[in-house]
Amino acid sequence: MDNLTPSPVPPQPAAADAAVVHPGVAPISYLLGTWRGQGEGGFPTINSFSYGEELHFSHHSSKPVIAYTQKTWKLSSGEPMHAESGYWRPKPDGTIEVVIAQSTALVEVLKGTYNAEEKVIKLQSELVGNASKVKETTRVFQFNGGELSYVVQMATNSTSLTPHLRASFKKL
Repeated sequence: MDNLTPSPVPPQPAAADAAVVHPGVAPISYLLGTWRGQGEGGFPTINSFSYGEELHFSHHSSKPVIAYTQKTWKLSSGEPMHAESGYWRPKPDGTIEVVIAQSTALVEVLKGTYNAEEKVIKLQSELVGNASKVKETTRVFQFNGGELSYVVQMATNSTSLTPHLRASFKKL
């Protein structure tokens, strides 16, 4: 093809395909969709704060991976605070791999486990890249009673693993 010929556009899934879940994603398919809620944060080196948050989990039925986006805002003004995106890859043995890039240019590579019956996902950082202070993170997600919640812990150069964020969501 020359530079003037447009590239072929990949076929878009039919509406019926959107409801099909890849078998590799099925154990954590309860995450799929858009969630909105509120959270609280704090750390020994910063003041406590509250925030609004939206999570979005999506996937294509041909791939055993979930795409993830997140954004937060100040409750008082709606001003954006933080954003991140990445991919979640559950494995048949109950393990999961997650990669997240944050708007601050920090990158997390997390590994962990999921329990499909209890609907709990536990993640531990394998690598926190491009971070001058953050050395380790953990994230625990739980789905219970129609609500999704998480707790994030963080360790820095001067602080051991300490609770940092907590939020709960309802599906839109």
